[in-house]
Amino acid sequence: MTIAPALTDPVVDELCQVVGSDQVLTDKPARFNRARVPAPFPVHRWSERVPDVVVLPGSTEEVAEIVRIANAHRIPVVPRDGGTGLTDGAVPLRGGIVVDVKRMNTIKEIDEVNRTCTVGTGINMLKLNEVLARYGLIYPDDPASYPCSLVGGRIGTSGWSLIGSRYGHTRDLVLSFDFVLPTGRVIHVGDGAGHKLSKSSSGYQLKHLFMGHQGTLGIATEATLKLFPKPEAELSPFFAFPDYDSAYRAVGELARAGVATFAGAVLFDEWKVDYLRRDDEAYIPQPADVRALVCAVAYGYEDEVIAGGRRLLRIAKENGGRYLGDEVSEGDWAARHDRYATPLHGRTRAGQVVPMSWHCEDAAINYSELPKVRLEWHEIVRKLRDRFDMFDDWGMFAYTSANTGVDYLTEIDVGIWEQRLDDASWAAWVQAKKDIAAVALRYGGSISACHGSCREGEVDLVPQELGGGYDVMLAVKRAVDPNNIMNPGKYGLDRAYEPDAGGVR
Repeated sequence: MTIAPALTDPVVDELCQVVGSDQVLTDKPARFNRARVPAPFPVHRWSERVPDVVVLPGSTEEVAEIVRIANAHRIPVVPRDGGTGLTDGAVPLRGGIVVDVKRMNTIKEIDEVNRTCTVGTGINMLKLNEVLARYGLIYPDDPASYPCSLVGGRIGTSGWSLIGSRYGHTRDLVLSFDFVLPTGRVIHVGDGAGHKLSKSSSGYQLKHLFMGHQGTLGIATEATLKLFPKPEAELSPFFAFPDYDSAYRAVGELARAGVATFAGAVLFDEWKVDYLRRDDEAYIPQPADVRALVCAVAYGYEDEVIAGGRRLLRIAKENGGRYLGDEVSEGDWAARHDRYATPLHGRTRAGQVVPMSWHCEDAAINYSELPKVRLEWHEIVRKLRDRFDMFDDWGMFAYTSANTGVDYLTEIDVGIWEQRLDDASWAAWVQAKKDIAAVALRYGGSISACHGSCREGEVDLVPQELGGGYDVMLAVKRAVDPNNIMNPGKYGLDRAYEPDAGGVR
């Protein structure tokens, strides 16, 4: 393994003095366990992405001191929260120090009057909401990885919530946070100087700059979050449709129906239904005449949910939808988080069960372009499957991102037999990812709605998507992280340090 520059015994001793020797881990299991994310990667190349040391700080001050040491010695630093990301944001590409924030998991304040809470960024939403439930409150940031992703990771990815159409996404729900810059300096970012403000026009909106950066600008350590009353009622009807077009029309009308309690809707296409039908651990099999599924979700007070639910049920029925009943609807929505771990196997079209891993490409696509993007994406995966039998098309989702249905988180899921990946098949997958990203851009979308664009393939098109804004990204990276220690190699930001990088023009 290549040792990071200057990561010698004296440096390890310095780190031990900051956090204690029991919180500085150099053994192989600790380092390898913090080098992996769910997205598949060739097994024979796992050792390329292993840190030299893992440090578990317990406070903002300890994080700041760790980063100061790393910056002084020019050692790469990679923040790691839940490690549930799908684009390698928490994967060390240059060795160095992984800063694992899981010890910073305390709830520091619950403000019932202003409906906020302040937490260490190492806490996850499941544990947080177990405590908030005692106060009749909820923090409604609800990703698929809800039980295991952490608040800090949600900030680092500017995460997307399954019920964001009702409550907003991470960028809306995080009011402010403390942030350790690559030099070790600690700043507080939010709207204005306060910790609990949602709107200010005093200066630049720095909170959004330091969200979604995938650890390339620093480490969030403490955050103040917006809370809501815990919903009194929940409605999650699933509808079956005989064809994709009917389901597509229905989900659009559901999103634009103006139902105040509407929390989101999701569209499953026929490839996804086929995958779920042959994987009995993932979903209750549907009859052969079902070619698409739509789920709508409403949260709120009971009288509101009942009234709005009638409208949602009517819209689905008018578009040819058949309600699947309470047992399927309530059970499947309740199991929405379990599916994050379910795809550790795949049932091939021939019925064989194989140890497939799951990967998904996520894009933000306008509603009007969904049908065209869908067909082009499936064709890209079909060509890949024809060449290599370790790939399989697991279908597409499209989720509403807001209560108007303007753009959708559009996701194609690909099963990958990770143990069989070699350099040739990996290169073909990287090209397929690039092709998928190119389709999204051609139809006016974004390469990623929530996961980020750090992995080989789609990352190559980030400058194309952002245009002149990418030059600004380079300038910001160079100014904030002059020694390029913070998660180097991500977003193509290494070019900020090239002699001809220049400045913002």
